[in-house]
Amino acid sequence: MKTSDFDYHLPPEFIAQTPIEPRDAARLLVLHRARGVIEHRTFREIGAYLQPGDLLVLNRTRVLPARLFARKPSGGRVEILLLRQHDALTWEALIGGKHVRQGTFLKLETDPQGEWPEAIPKVEVIAEGNGAERLIRFSQPVEPYLPRLGHVPLPPYIHEPLRDPERYQTVYATEPGSAAAPTAGLHFTQRLLDELQAQGVQIAYVTLHVGLDTFAPVTVENPRAHKIHTEWCSLPPETAAAIQRARGDGKRVIAVGTTTVRTLESAAQNAAITDRNAPVPPYCGNTSLYIIPGYQFKIVDAMITNFHLPRSTLLMLVSAFAGRETILRAYQIAMQEGYRFYSFGDAMFIC
Repeated sequence: MKTSDFDYHLPPEFIAQTPIEPRDAARLLVLHRARGVIEHRTFREIGAYLQPGDLLVLNRTRVLPARLFARKPSGGRVEILLLRQHDALTWEALIGGKHVRQGTFLKLETDPQGEWPEAIPKVEVIAEGNGAERLIRFSQPVEPYLPRLGHVPLPPYIHEPLRDPERYQTVYATEPGSAAAPTAGLHFTQRLLDELQAQGVQIAYVTLHVGLDTFAPVTVENPRAHKIHTEWCSLPPETAAAIQRARGDGKRVIAVGTTTVRTLESAAQNAAITDRNAPVPPYCGNTSLYIIPGYQFKIVDAMITNFHLPRSTLLMLVSAFAGRETILRAYQIAMQEGYRFYSFGDAMFIC
């Protein structure tokens, strides 16, 4: 297995630059993995493929307005992208700018109204990592200032400005902490969720705070040599109980997004579960679970996902679930049919 096995050519015009309105008007490619059969629907028709008692598991993380701008002592402007919080003052971050070394102090730019010119936190670079990675420490907690000073960090392949920042949040996002959205969930409206529950579909939640490494291409030729960053996730007791009920009733556990897949499978890995019928205990902690072809899924029976970047860990994950050739064939058909790709693009239901 080589990383190049997960490569494909996507012309730029297939990359969605703006979210579709309404959310559930996105197209839906339904992939029946056992038979290799593909159907074309709209997302609001997802209920046609769900049965009463099926459990839909959603990631309720919320994207932080984690893109900040600051000035170096020389006056040069830098961009700070917060990735992961270590403690009340310390964060892993990406710093866009030249000569931002350990020991550099940065001053955050104030909001357009110019408020808090003295009170806003100051920033010290306390360690250097690979490339633009830095460990930074604020003089006071930065979270209260993020709604005014921060910007939603859109992926680099999106070049159009986002008119409504809430369109890069799911309608059920309640737990701030992500550097990027769990994009499979962007297609749900509250009305659609209510309709699914009315037809007997069960809904439960997990949390995984998404880091940017999840979307980065794998640069080593042997994908097994790739090191995935650690992310924090939680599978609460009520969700563990809902999974057990669904399993006991012979119903499916359907993960909404690869982040939900990784949370569910991380809980199984932590409990050393080998039997798909074994109880799934709650889990709260870090995960660096890296799913590539050959992985045996313990919990997930079906998944809703978007179309992913070439050579990415996400493409490898869905290939592990449905087969590499099946997925790449589905992607080629999606391009022939004019589907929109990546974060603001259309959806797949792999069942």
